[in-house]
Amino acid sequence: MTARIHRLAHARRRPVRARMRGIAAIEFGILLPIFVFLTLPVIDFARAIQANLILINLTREGASLASRTSQLPQTIMDSLAQTTPPLNMTQRGMIYITKVMGNAENCNKSGTNCTVRNIVLEQYRWTDGWGVGGSSPGSKVYGCGSYSSSDGSCKNLPSAGTTSPTANAMTGKLSDGQVIYVVESWYSFNMFFQGLTMGVLKMPTLGPNLYSATIF
Repeated sequence: MTARIHRLAHARRRPVRARMRGIAAIEFGILLPIFVFLTLPVIDFARAIQANLILINLTREGASLASRTSQLPQTIMDSLAQTTPPLNMTQRGMIYITKVMGNAENCNKSGTNCTVRNIVLEQYRWTDGWGVGGSSPGSKVYGCGSYSSSDGSCKNLPSAGTTSPTANAMTGKLSDGQVIYVVESWYSFNMFFQGLTMGVLKMPTLGPNLYSATIF
């Protein structure tokens, strides 16, 4: 009798266990796509972090080279671009080198009490970049209207003086005659999963243009 009761109780537990396994399978099937969707951005976040670190290293080395060597700006930028794999700087990147100087202006009659304005002496845009087409991002230091197709230099910059354009770099920090170099880099970041959606969930957008700048 006892054995029979035990068998009946065991038989009743089987459907309960089967139902629990079925519920767990359904829950897993519902949650799995959400887990996968939440994991995908990690891939693009990691790629974006890597790209940003590469741009930071590029501008640091570029500013150092521009300030202490006599190499031509295009030579410097070509060399920098070779150090950026897995980034494709030729197709998706742009580099600017700007030479800035503090210039004393609005002095009194005795030549004192001057205002130092940071002016643009030279600016160069990399001639081999942004092969993806369209307008490349401009420099944040100075927006030159036109560049030479040969050496990438900014056209029609006047001699250093009161007519020189103002540089958006180290404002109020330079003394008269002090020269700095600013190297900027842009990269059009291509997300693997851009625009991916699942119901109300939407993949965040990174970029599209990553940027770095260093001053020496």
